[in-house]
Amino acid sequence: MATVLLVEDDHVVRGAMLRSLTDRGHAVHAVGTALDALRRVAAETPDLVVLDLGLPDLDGSDALRMLRGITDVPIIIATARDDEQSVVRLLRAGADDYMVKPFTGAHLDARITTVLRRAGRASRTVAPAVHTVGGLRVDVGERSAVLDGEALALTRKEFDLLAYLAARPGRVVSRRELLEEVWRQPSVGEDQTIDVHLYWLRRKMGESAAKPRYLRTVRGVGFRLVAPD
Repeated sequence: MATVLLVEDDHVVRGAMLRSLTDRGHAVHAVGTALDALRRVAAETPDLVVLDLGLPDLDGSDALRMLRGITDVPIIIATARDDEQSVVRLLRAGADDYMVKPFTGAHLDARITTVLRRAGRASRTVAPAVHTVGGLRVDVGERSAVLDGEALALTRKEFDLLAYLAARPGRVVSRRELLEEVWRQPSVGEDQTIDVHLYWLRRKMGESAAKPRYLRTVRGVGFRLVAPD
């Protein structure tokens, strides 16, 4: 059972989702505005947030960024927007997963279970330690990363990705391994999740795919983290 905060302004949809998740054993708190969601998260941390984008007081993507400012709990976006640009923007803003409406209660329950399992496994992926690669220092216990004396402002998943690679310096880590061990999801077809997070991680580290320093792509194989030449 998980404690789920459901943020949905349509009372009919909200009621149906609440009943479905409650029937499946979850403790569900439901609100209809972004402001109420922020208040609820600040007062009592849920295990997971299901966030609708079409809220009356604030666009859901803005609400997502504000939530990410106060919590690192997993957030699943519930949206009718299925275009690639919207998906990429949501992942960049800190979403852990997204679902395109309409969907069934069973589908939502399965996604919740998967996201919570990924979050739990990611936190156990690397034993508490400090990894140093060149001028990069990653403290897993404190969940902090410092590059050349400057702290990196990373999202939860960006840190998980960096920590996993930093624990294996020089080793090529496949896309499949990252999806299974950091994101805890099966590797099926092309997935943009890694590319999006790697893009932003590189930007924050002051590099790019064209001019890499630490994060190197091994074409057709995977990625590795190495000290600069």
